[in-house]
Amino acid sequence: MRAIEVTKPNQLTIVDREIPQIKADQVLIRVKAAGICGSDVHLYHGGNAFATYPRVPGHEFVGEIEKVGTEAKNINIGDHVVVDPVVSCGHCYPCRIGRHNVCKSLQVFGVHRDGGFQEYVVANYKQVYQLPKETPWEIAATVEPYSIAAQVINRGRLVKDDTVLICGAGPIGLIILQVVKMMGAKAAIIDIVASRLDKAKAMGADLVINSKEQNMVKEVMTFTQQEGANLIFEATGNIKVLESCIHDIASPAGRIVVLGFSKDLVKIPQVDIMSRELEIIGTRLNNNRFAEVLQWFAEGKVNPAQIISHTFAFEKIQDAFNMIDQQPEDVLKIVLKF
Repeated sequence: MRAIEVTKPNQLTIVDREIPQIKADQVLIRVKAAGICGSDVHLYHGGNAFATYPRVPGHEFVGEIEKVGTEAKNINIGDHVVVDPVVSCGHCYPCRIGRHNVCKSLQVFGVHRDGGFQEYVVANYKQVYQLPKETPWEIAATVEPYSIAAQVINRGRLVKDDTVLICGAGPIGLIILQVVKMMGAKAAIIDIVASRLDKAKAMGADLVINSKEQNMVKEVMTFTQQEGANLIFEATGNIKVLESCIHDIASPAGRIVVLGFSKDLVKIPQVDIMSRELEIIGTRLNNNRFAEVLQWFAEGKVNPAQIISHTFAFEKIQDAFNMIDQQPEDVLKIVLKF
């Protein structure tokens, strides 16, 4: 089989590998499509803090069951499936309290172990979720990003009466926007790329802010009638944006959910947190959110096609990465087709 391998930062190649063998509780999946995430781009450029090399990227992948282990249940050859990429130990403290996505020994496909940018992948049968066979592969490949949105709204305890600020109108920010609007809340979104803000407006954002041209704080405070945003999703990874959200934008009793994973130090006066009783909430991956997302898809509550801007044959992976690097204003979600 062929696999896309990042041998070291900024160097990738398509290599030949043996098709992996399965254990009794595993299934063999023939990959049909895989989305490119920002973390895959960071891995390619050496900026993913959790990755090791050489590595096959890809944690947003779907495919068809080719082999089934003797202990695998409720799964058959030919089934169309999406794979939850989170692998946990099951017995550490986070796992014991039901938060296996921050397992002490956490492993993620495409980061700590080889992922879906290859023709065949082995997974434990408990990590696969069946898809309707009429769902196009490229649409199915967006289930994992939507599971991130499901996780962040759960972490932020989103309710209909919230006034929300989404920092970043990339694919994840726009997916969060879809879900916030699905829940009936008001949402503002900021970015510095006009085309992405145009997309956000078309997708129902109540306010779009180009923070390169507008005063982000002033615009949000006007939008919230000087109250501040009740719930903020920080998806840019820019620590200056996070600092401003905490210091200037969050309402009293506000929640700030942090998706970015910069290693830079954030300067936050304690009084900002204490005086307004703010909650600064981390979020990582997803915690058993796939079934919920598949229900959204089945009921037509979200529109994944709005997020996909390009598809590439997987052999053209270098062209896809180049487009992301050189034409970011034209790119939302790129899906590789196998």
